[in-house]
Amino acid sequence: MSERIAFVGVGRMGSNMARRLKEVGYSVTSVFDMNQEMATALAEELDCQAPQDLTDVAANADIVITVVTDDAAMYEIFDTDQPSLLSGDVSGKLYINCATISPQVHVDIESRAKSLGAFALEACMASSITQARDGSLYLMCGGQKEVFESAKPLLEKLSSDLRYIGPAGEAAKVKALVNMVMNINTAALAEGLALGHALGLDLTMLREVFAQTGANSRVLETDSEDMVNRDFDCYFSAAHAAKDSGIANQLGEQAGLNLPLSKATEAQYREMIAKDLGDLDKSGVAELTFKR
Repeated sequence: MSERIAFVGVGRMGSNMARRLKEVGYSVTSVFDMNQEMATALAEELDCQAPQDLTDVAANADIVITVVTDDAAMYEIFDTDQPSLLSGDVSGKLYINCATISPQVHVDIESRAKSLGAFALEACMASSITQARDGSLYLMCGGQKEVFESAKPLLEKLSSDLRYIGPAGEAAKVKALVNMVMNINTAALAEGLALGHALGLDLTMLREVFAQTGANSRVLETDSEDMVNRDFDCYFSAAHAAKDSGIANQLGEQAGLNLPLSKATEAQYREMIAKDLGDLDKSGVAELTFKR
C-alpha cells in the first residue's frame, strides 16, 4: 500500500480511523489537530509526524482524511487565501472528508480542490467509535464516481458497508437525514422512559416491551440503558446532535418544508448546550425529561 495517508482532526473518530489504517498496512505519515497535545500523543503512538502547519500535512501525503467539527472548520482548513491543505502543489492529491457538515460545503471544497488539480470526496459516517477502530463503518460517499472508485480499496479497509450516493453534497444530505431521525428517536425515547419512570413503571419491563412493539428503534438498543443509569459517556455529543439537527432543519427550510419534530429536537439539544451539558452523549437528553 504505497499511498501516504494524513489525518486532520484526530478526535474520537479520526484517531481510531488512523489506528485502523496503520494496522492494516497503510503508511500514516502525519496527524493534525487543533489540540496539539492530542495530535502529538497519537503521532508518537503511530510513529508519524504531528506538524503544526496544514501545508506540511498535505505536502507529505497522497491522501488526506479530514474529520473536523463543522462548516467553519472545513472552510478554514481548505482556505485558498492562507496556508491550508490546498497550499503548495496539491495536484493529484485526494481529500476524503468525513465530517457531518452542510452539503454545500462539500460542493465548494470539491470545486476548490478541482481548480488546483486535486480531488475531493465526501465519506459520511453513520457509525461510532468502535466501528471506526475495527474498520466496520457505514460510509455514504459523494463526489465524482471515478474518484470514489479510485478510493474504494482504502475505504473498504475502513468500512463493512460502502455506498456511493451521487455527486458532491448528496451523501451529506442523506447523512443529515439519518442524524435528524436518530436525534428525534433519541429525544422521543427519553420522554417515553421518563414518563414511565414518573408513572412508577418498571423501566426494565418497559424497555423489553418497547423492543417487541412499534416503540422499538436502534436507539432503544444503544441508549436506553444509559438513560436509565444516567451513564452519559460521550460517543456522539449533544452539541453535535444540535449541529446536525440544525443542518437538517436548514435543508427543510430550503425545501419549503416545516419539520416541527426536528425543530423541537434541535431545541432540546440547544437547551443542553445552554445548561453546560453539550459534552454529554446525546442520550443525556434524558436529563431534561426524567424526574430526578
